[in-house]
Amino acid sequence: MKEYPVQRAAVLKPKPDPSTLVFGKTFTDHMFVMDYTAGQGWHDGRIVPYGPIALDPSAMVFHYAQEVFEGLKAYRNPEGGVQLFRPIENARRINSSCDRMCIPQIPEEDFVAAVEQLVRLEADWVPSAPGTSLYIRPFIIATTPSLGVHAAHDYIFAIITCPVGAYYAEGINPVKIYVESEDVRAVRGGTGYTKCGGNYAASIRAGERAEENGYAQVLWLDGVHRKYIEEVGSMNVMFQIGDTVVTPELTGSVLPGITRKSCIELLKSWGLKVEERQLPAQELFDAGESGALKEAWGTGTAAVISPIGEMGWEDKHVVVNGGKIGPLAQKLYDTLTGIQWGTRPDPFGWVVKL
Repeated sequence: MKEYPVQRAAVLKPKPDPSTLVFGKTFTDHMFVMDYTAGQGWHDGRIVPYGPIALDPSAMVFHYAQEVFEGLKAYRNPEGGVQLFRPIENARRINSSCDRMCIPQIPEEDFVAAVEQLVRLEADWVPSAPGTSLYIRPFIIATTPSLGVHAAHDYIFAIITCPVGAYYAEGINPVKIYVESEDVRAVRGGTGYTKCGGNYAASIRAGERAEENGYAQVLWLDGVHRKYIEEVGSMNVMFQIGDTVVTPELTGSVLPGITRKSCIELLKSWGLKVEERQLPAQELFDAGESGALKEAWGTGTAAVISPIGEMGWEDKHVVVNGGKIGPLAQKLYDTLTGIQWGTRPDPFGWVVKL
């Protein structure tokens, strides 16, 4: 596997107390950087001390949002080693995002090599307290200095890492969500299936409105009919209706989540029926009122599984599983986190040990 040159930091930062960690606030000593130049391609990959990136004020990322990013984690296993969870899937997804945003793709093996080498170098930053991990943020930005509306000719691919505390430090508490009827997250044919900043920026207003009304997250509807469930907050979403787990199909406006994919593979391996299809909000709330809706949960890298305890839509209100996490969501959470942290077997070959 490719090895990149390393410029080590002259002074190393003190490691923080894991109990004080706030997501995305504390960063490690080094970062990975690689440049793209038209005619030369991706070149000069290297690991350097963590620090600012100098950009021209007219860099196209500032004006036309030509950028993509990823998110994954490194975990400390019981033997004291460090491991990753399905990094090849992140490599594939960032390239899918690049294709949509007219950004040059990165060879999958180069992406994975950069992640692995940086994490190995920063292994001391991977915390060992229960539920903690090292969050890894790869991203690509357009750096060509130009106000013309076109694909850039120059890019930077970088990876930064930060230790993060346990997502459920005080236990898993189901969240209240409401169906957003005004704003939409994405539309088919747009960028909904990519991880690009614009998707997240466009979701902030609805999220703030949800919080003002006492809800933790937004349940997004499709942008055309305003009737089909798509995502919850910035996560994929699943519902157990009767003996079937239903999740919105990937139609171009839903992010193809890696945790989502892993959950589907686990559920099918347990003999459960999974349907990837359009799910009208009306059908969902009818199932909630009739008792057919057994469980609901979001899936994503940060929380892994986020159970849903209450749902609101217009004048309707549904409590799911008595407002408590259900057995299926708990089993998914325990199994996935067990594989990720190395406390359970990995029959799928998802884990990469460093």
